[in-house]
Amino acid sequence: MITVEPLVGEAMTRALPALARLRIAVFREWPYLYDGSLEHEQGYLARFAGAADALIVAASQDGEIVGVATASPLAAGAPRFAPLFAEHGFDPGKIYYFGESVLRTEFRGQGIGNRFFDAREQHARASGRFSNAAFCGVIRPLDHPLRPPGYRPLDAFWQKRGYRRSEGLVGSFEWKDIDETEESAKPMQFWVREL
Repeated sequence: MITVEPLVGEAMTRALPALARLRIAVFREWPYLYDGSLEHEQGYLARFAGAADALIVAASQDGEIVGVATASPLAAGAPRFAPLFAEHGFDPGKIYYFGESVLRTEFRGQGIGNRFFDAREQHARASGRFSNAAFCGVIRPLDHPLRPPGYRPLDAFWQKRGYRRSEGLVGSFEWKDIDETEESAKPMQFWVREL
């Protein structure tokens, strides 16, 4: 049986190494191709976990974490994008930012992704401070040499959840792809929905 629940307090602290390893493994896959390090991931997650109003939701089976989703106010999770949201008519202080949803391959297609979105949206609404939820996904060219045959993007799932691609709301993150020797900027498309 899969449980999906927020991690709080000591449980969150104890889970950070497992969450870091999971992020590295899942983001190594297409479309992110992320060549991450445990040290960087643990630092990122520790900073994230310490932010006010942050949320980490874990999916577990028999005590083992098999998936995780994060969220926080935009100012805590991705402050670099606040000016971009303001330029597009959003109040950055009212954006609840979904950092990531990662799930081991064998657990996909069982409704866990929906449960991750439900938990984060509910948390944002309960605070009463946020008008919109937003997340971003990497933009990769259709002819990228590492694109697997038959890959289906998650656009239809996100649209079914009420999210819309916000045209022109594109930022970037830097990381090293598995076939790169150095970090490079990757364009990130934002998806937004009203809460």
